[in-house]
Amino acid sequence: MSQPRVFLVDDHELIRSGIRAEISSHVDIIGEADEVDAAIELILERLPDVVLLDVHMSGGGGLAVLTTVVARSSAVRFLALSVSDAADDVIGIVRAGARGYVTKNILGPDLIDAIFRIHDGDVVFSPRLAGFVLDAFSYCAHAPAPRGIDPDLEQLTPRERQVLRLIARGYAYRDIATELEISTKTVESHVSSVLRKLQLSNRHQLTNWAATRQLS
Repeated sequence: MSQPRVFLVDDHELIRSGIRAEISSHVDIIGEADEVDAAIELILERLPDVVLLDVHMSGGGGLAVLTTVVARSSAVRFLALSVSDAADDVIGIVRAGARGYVTKNILGPDLIDAIFRIHDGDVVFSPRLAGFVLDAFSYCAHAPAPRGIDPDLEQLTPRERQVLRLIARGYAYRDIATELEISTKTVESHVSSVLRKLQLSNRHQLTNWAATRQLS
């Protein structure tokens, strides 16, 4: 059996190093990137079989890498590898085209198995996360136009919704950054994007908007 050609995308060198140590004797690692633009360029250039994709990165995150590459090549398969097990993150990345989603506490042998399964055309999810996906797609299949969907909220990315919920709970930007393991500057960027999409002017209006929808 030939080894899957794998590309790593993660903005933490320590994480990439750990992944390499775990999987390099079982797969062919053909490249890696620590930022969105470089990842897109190199993946489209090298066309790996499987991309191990960090979901939460600056510059649009793993979702930006996924959506751009999938739009240009159907040959590349994505396995999301994240610290987050939030339903919004899982469902958002799967809807965008990922073939699987596992958390970073996965054991080395299980990660190797997941890569081979994705390579062979299967879908792979950590047990707790599989329920999110089944529920979400079952709901869509049985209720294509359900009542209660908020079109304003639907236009936000999963990460923007996370930031919005924490703002609704009264978190300061620095606390949001700590909670989501991103920089304060990235939080500010997400808030600016949310304000623009919702056509609001400031954080006070945003907090009120979230409160009326009971997002906290």
